[in-house]
Amino acid sequence: MSKIVVEKSPPLKGTVRVSGAKNSALPILAASLLGTEDIILEDVPSLRDVDVICEVLSSLGAEVQRYEGGKIKINSANLNKHETPYELMSKMRASFLVMGPLLTRLGKAKTSLPGGCAIGTRPIDLHLKGFKALGADIDVDHGYVAAYGDKLVGDRIYLDFPSVGATENIMMAAVLAEGETVIDNAAMEPEIVDLANFLSKLGADIKGAGTSSIRINGVEKLGGCHHSVIPDRIEAGTYMVASAITGGDIIVENVITSHIKPVIAKLRETGCEIWENGDKVRVIGKNSRNAVDVKTLPYPGFPTDMQAQFMSLMSVSKGTSVIIETVFENRFMHVDELKRMGADIKIDGRSAIVQGVDSLTGAQVKATDLRAGAALILAGLIADGQTTIDHVYHIDRGYDGIEKKLTKLGAKIYRTE
Repeated sequence: MSKIVVEKSPPLKGTVRVSGAKNSALPILAASLLGTEDIILEDVPSLRDVDVICEVLSSLGAEVQRYEGGKIKINSANLNKHETPYELMSKMRASFLVMGPLLTRLGKAKTSLPGGCAIGTRPIDLHLKGFKALGADIDVDHGYVAAYGDKLVGDRIYLDFPSVGATENIMMAAVLAEGETVIDNAAMEPEIVDLANFLSKLGADIKGAGTSSIRINGVEKLGGCHHSVIPDRIEAGTYMVASAITGGDIIVENVITSHIKPVIAKLRETGCEIWENGDKVRVIGKNSRNAVDVKTLPYPGFPTDMQAQFMSLMSVSKGTSVIIETVFENRFMHVDELKRMGADIKIDGRSAIVQGVDSLTGAQVKATDLRAGAALILAGLIADGQTTIDHVYHIDRGYDGIEKKLTKLGAKIYRTE
């Protein structure tokens, strides 16, 4: 099994380019099942999760060709299966996003309950509620979910929580449904907008993506298109925190700065100097960092996917910070790992009270989930001695070549078997 070893590093300096967004690429790849002509995607990140979703598409009868540089060509004209293999579904939660496209395209879909990071319950009931509203019959039995609906019909659907996955799945199911579908209290993340733009290029009729109310008028058929995936705002935020925690000077390229306003604001509060210039952000970290409070919220609030990285930064910042997690109930699993490195953190329900310490010490730790793994790498960059991170397959699910990119910035990091 691979491990990532991080040694105390000098302040990171240089330029790093952000890859395409994982959380945009996965639903767009799932949505490619809706097209009946060639689809060409650019700037798709090279990740384990992308490998898995491509295997899922192939297993359903789609033709998938991958090229160097993040280009993928998909043709789903001969889509001929409605059931996804358990061994693929168990690896990744996002593979459940094929449910909506299969249901609306073939009239039926069957899949096992999804896997992925164990950061909370993340129930699929909102997805199924949406499918039911469109006229599908749902059957849940022995770890499998089946949906049947020969002719889906548009309806008004209110989401109890602005779930990103449910918004995406219902959008995809609605694009070929008869009549109009309205999703109220929809998620507003940039990845929702990217998916809507992609579907529109295929011929879908979608309005309001990026707001809390999305309107979809069903069409009879979708074609093909050429589309570039938006930059990964969480990867961008991770490298910005890397500059802050090491007292570095990093230019992060291929960034849509409006997507990361809360991260920029909080880093400025810690004392970082930040300049925005087009699709670039320069972050100059300081040796003396101020503690700040953070509360995760659905977009446009502070992203839950940046909470763990910020906790690493707060663990060596001056003062006490309170980090409140409102999105996932089990997203503090990295706390025990950071404490092994000398962090002073106490948990009280959904709050973490972080008292900044002068220094951390390298230790043997494990990536309990994707963002926890990134947080441990960041902590390792400033910890005395050597930090060895196990379970790095979680990190590979969401970061395209993270150790290579950090090495170019001057980090002492390498992978070992």
